[in-house]
Amino acid sequence: MSSRDDILGRVRAGLQRNASNATIARDEMLAALTNCSQGPKPGIDAEPKALLERFRLKSELQSSTVDIVAHESDAPAAVARYLAAMNLPKSAVAQPALAALDWAGAGLTVEARGARDADLVGITGCFCAVAETGTLMMCSSPDTPAAVSLLPETHVAIVRASRILPYMEDAWALARKELGTLPRAVNFISGPSRTGDIEQTIVLGAHGPYRVHLVIVAD
Repeated sequence: MSSRDDILGRVRAGLQRNASNATIARDEMLAALTNCSQGPKPGIDAEPKALLERFRLKSELQSSTVDIVAHESDAPAAVARYLAAMNLPKSAVAQPALAALDWAGAGLTVEARGARDADLVGITGCFCAVAETGTLMMCSSPDTPAAVSLLPETHVAIVRASRILPYMEDAWALARKELGTLPRAVNFISGPSRTGDIEQTIVLGAHGPYRVHLVIVAD
């Protein structure tokens, strides 16, 4: 028996959970999540254009940069423009979910795989985005490995405007609806990594990317 199995077994025993009552307990948990009362929220205009604009503004306040394109096919050229403007390499690693985009046509060399320590630029999609705080919700899977958004110094994320939701609660509800079982890792990203540990001075890139650039696809 592994340590994990031992720990989870002790938790199950403490909760008196077994095969005969697991389904009932799971249904009770889902009902509690579905019917729970929500706390106060800021008023947000849920019209799509308003959500996009709020997400853009909040993202920029978090030190992200933003470009808006009409179609997903325009994303590779937008990424190439950003890398050129920042004097960054024209090579990158991308999540396999984005492999079908025409990266070569935009003059980029892109490998669809998980990130390694030598990769300087990582390109991802996102499960959805939160307009309230300018936050990306990243759900890991074989096609969307988490390392691509965490290891490289520069993170470029392609965000569909149709997946920008008003609140964090909406993002969790969408994950439960579409994914069923939650993935191994869910990461929320609000701009570049940062710390203020030394004299309360904010330093970017302390625990992850120095830069976060968002390409929002309007269609």
